[in-house]
Amino acid sequence: MTNVLDQSALESLLGAGNPSDEAAPAAPASGVQIFSRHRRDAESIEVRDYDFKRPERISKDQMRALQTLHETFARNFGVAMSGFLRTIVEVRVAHAEQMTYAEFIGSLPNPTSFNLVDAPPLEGRLCLEISPLIIYPIIDRLLGGSNGEMFIPQRSMTAIEMRLIQRILDRAMSALTEAWAGVKEITFRLGDMESNPALVQIVPPNEVVVVLGFEIKMTNRAGAMSLCIPFNNIEPLMSELSAQSWTAAARMRSDQQWESQIVRRLSDASLEMTGLLAETSIRLTDLRNLEIGDVIVTEKPAASPVVLIVEQVPRFLAQLGQHRGNRALRIMRPLTTDDRV
Repeated sequence: MTNVLDQSALESLLGAGNPSDEAAPAAPASGVQIFSRHRRDAESIEVRDYDFKRPERISKDQMRALQTLHETFARNFGVAMSGFLRTIVEVRVAHAEQMTYAEFIGSLPNPTSFNLVDAPPLEGRLCLEISPLIIYPIIDRLLGGSNGEMFIPQRSMTAIEMRLIQRILDRAMSALTEAWAGVKEITFRLGDMESNPALVQIVPPNEVVVVLGFEIKMTNRAGAMSLCIPFNNIEPLMSELSAQSWTAAARMRSDQQWESQIVRRLSDASLEMTGLLAETSIRLTDLRNLEIGDVIVTEKPAASPVVLIVEQVPRFLAQLGQHRGNRALRIMRPLTTDDRV
């Protein structure tokens, strides 16, 4: 049997179709409207301002990888400076952020030690700035000062001071080259040196740059150092700057590369060398009765080669002689397995 609508049901249908009786739509619960395919609670959504003048073109993972990479640079540079200055120098990464080049230049003091860096095969240039608060104490240390109650001059660097700063920056370039070797073989070289940062413009003012800030501590002195890397320079390397790829690249270095680094580190180590003229055996009674002027006779001729021993290991055959009034040994050839010494 079909269902039949009664009078009340008909009146309800007619009332729903009348525009004058249409109910007003419910007001939204909140004034914040987030357009999305999925329904979300408007109160739990975090809305942040976005500055189009400072676009974030580098991801957080890549920024962390850059910071980790330059922590290696900071350690190596600190070790190199400690050996060069004969005092403890600590270098650490203070911050890593991206900004425009105009903001970076505006944050620097004037005068300061502002240095351009070439990094082939990368295009463009980098900037390395060292605060006068630490660069003048380092210069004072190099010239034999004690840094006690030292006055920091507010003037441009002199030619002698720039020459001393160049010796410091050469060690920074070596540490940068070694730190970036895990990502790409880049040779960092020092370029022009200025005291006024506003006179140098390596990229347009609104160009995005990565600024890595370092803190340098030496005894009772401390100062800042900043490394400015334009984004366009490292853009070809961005795919390799994730944390995983950077650590993987460091693990995939060949044994030959590690060997060359170890050899370079050991090249400054000191070794003990001994020239063995001859060997013989005597009785303990004869040894106890030895006096000044006694002669010990050996079976080795005086004109035969001397064995040169390096760290208690026989390595070379040498000829005994004299050089500028001192006894000397001239190396003839390395020892072989056929030599009986």
